[in-house]
Amino acid sequence: MPASWTFAVARDDLGRTIRVESETPVPGDGEALLRVDRVGLTANNVTYAVLGDALRYWRFFPGEPRGLGPEWGLPPVWGFAVVERSAVAGVQVGQRVYGYYPPASHLMVRPERVDATGFRDAAAHRADLPSPYNAYRSTVDDPAYRADQEDLLILFRPLFFTSFMLADQVADNDFYAADALVLSSASSKTAYAAAFELRGRGPRLVGLTSPGNVAFTRSLGCYDDVLTYDEADALDPVPTVYLDLSGAPATRAALRRRLGDRLVRDIAVGLTNQIPNAEAAGEVFFAPNQMRKRRQDWGRDGLDGRFAEAWQRFAGTAEKWVDVRAGAGPQDLEKAWLDVLHGRTPPRVGHVVQL
Repeated sequence: MPASWTFAVARDDLGRTIRVESETPVPGDGEALLRVDRVGLTANNVTYAVLGDALRYWRFFPGEPRGLGPEWGLPPVWGFAVVERSAVAGVQVGQRVYGYYPPASHLMVRPERVDATGFRDAAAHRADLPSPYNAYRSTVDDPAYRADQEDLLILFRPLFFTSFMLADQVADNDFYAADALVLSSASSKTAYAAAFELRGRGPRLVGLTSPGNVAFTRSLGCYDDVLTYDEADALDPVPTVYLDLSGAPATRAALRRRLGDRLVRDIAVGLTNQIPNAEAAGEVFFAPNQMRKRRQDWGRDGLDGRFAEAWQRFAGTAEKWVDVRAGAGPQDLEKAWLDVLHGRTPPRVGHVVQL
């Protein structure tokens, strides 16, 4: 069996999958080969595929060099990899790095800006894509890393970074002078991590979720109140910010009917139910924009330090909220993808796959 493989999904039918095998590539000058080791699958990864064309997620890992036609896409995943071969000074074989990967056994990168913290992939096709997704962080000099928290980092780190930046932006704008913050998809990791960050800092927090997730969402203790989507008409008519993580048109319509001009902000954050609805929102939150602002305000080390402090506060609690469902190999990766895609994964469950 060839040593390398790639998992892909049909771009027009995310439930149709394929796995292709190939010879393991050999790095040339200026390149390093990463062996993808351990990755997670959450609703966030499905969002990358749903918005693959609109937000260019398909472009990070093109399928054509791997023998796939343009009808196939590689939904990005987050996790850890190990440097298997390197032709780059400062990128050592055996180095373990956290970052953004294809659902595959290997990734060839062209490291630049190599230092103790890691490197960036300077591959030509990634040059005009959002820079945070091109960073590979060494575990050796990462203030947020602990070996016993790897699964939590795999499942939560990219989501928590979005949550951390979202909460920061809301607070940075004095909560838009709102008395209430309403979060849809309140049982999702991104939503409840943002609520965890915002809890007790200002406005009342209200989570909206489906009836089957109400008990779990209330058990988190992040929200002042949890309502079903059908109960949105019961919201207090006070100045309110809507943080939309579901993209459901009916929910947005219900809030606008109920709140009218007291809906002071309507912000699309991340769309977990596969209905891209950002155009209907008043604005779209994009974490890298707030990250760039804070790098200017605080510097790189200042941002890293604040994130690490927030992460450690969150991780100590989040480990009680998630049950890791471990898998191994491409078959379990495919199964996890289909389970998440088709809504078969309870909110307490997080898929981690050893590749």
